Amino acid sequence: MGKDSRSDIPLSSTVVAEGYARWSPQLHKEFDTNAQHGWIGQTLVKETDSLRIWETHLQPGERIPVHRHVLDYFWIALTNGRARQHSSDGSTREISYARGQSRHFRCPAGQHHLHDLKNIGDDVLSFLTIETKGGPNEPIQLPKN
Repeated sequence: MGKDSRSDIPLSSTVVAEGYARWSPQLHKEFDTNAQHGWIGQTLVKETDSLRIWETHLQPGERIPVHRHVLDYFWIALTNGRARQHSSDGSTREISYARGQSRHFRCPAGQHHLHDLKNIGDDVLSFLTIETKGGPNEPIQLPKN
């Protein structure tokens, strides 16, 4: 990567709770209800045989509901911002993002990542997320709009 790459910036993430501490009954229910929910962003911009491109723009206080990642994916932060994420392992994290920062995640065969994401900053938090098909897991079928 070139020296201007933002993907090498460490992701600033702090665990603020574990063991499902401070989770509401509604949040627990949403994890159960959305356990197979594959809509990982606000807008599916493009889908081909090899990828899905998602766009998300979260206003302060806005959140993406619980969703399941089964495909390898990466995200690119389009803005600076802060978010809170609840994960299926019972942890809650607060994460800081820098504009241009990116991260790549792999989903090994039979594994997934189930979480939500809420903008806890004062400005819009925006991402592009790209899922790549053709890995060890089949894509989740998305409902037709």
